[in-house]
Amino acid sequence: MKILKLNRNNDFRRAYSRGKYLVHPILITYVVKNRAGGCRLGITASKKVGNAVKRNRARRVITAAFQQLEPFLTGSYDIVLVARSATVRVKSTDVLPVLRRQLKKLGVLGE
Repeated sequence: MKILKLNRNNDFRRAYSRGKYLVHPILITYVVKNRAGGCRLGITASKKVGNAVKRNRARRVITAAFQQLEPFLTGSYDIVLVARSATVRVKSTDVLPVLRRQLKKLGVLGE
């Protein structure tokens, strides 16, 4: 199944201002309900993460971890995942348990 992308600036702003969030040294997760009829994903990596190569790697690692959890998502949410400087140094297998725990706490992940 293809991941629906979040790409409009006001969608990201809505997640930052109205969404619930959890912080971890590897990843920050924002979640807000939407009316799109499915889950949409947005991934950001600021210049604090590193140069373009490092930012792209961080996004790839997060995407790989999210793809494994996507079949278990419930409801209709906008999910924004923010890479941190530690994300560059880990693999998707390290991001997966962190992402699973955060999505479960935020009520997005079913069994």
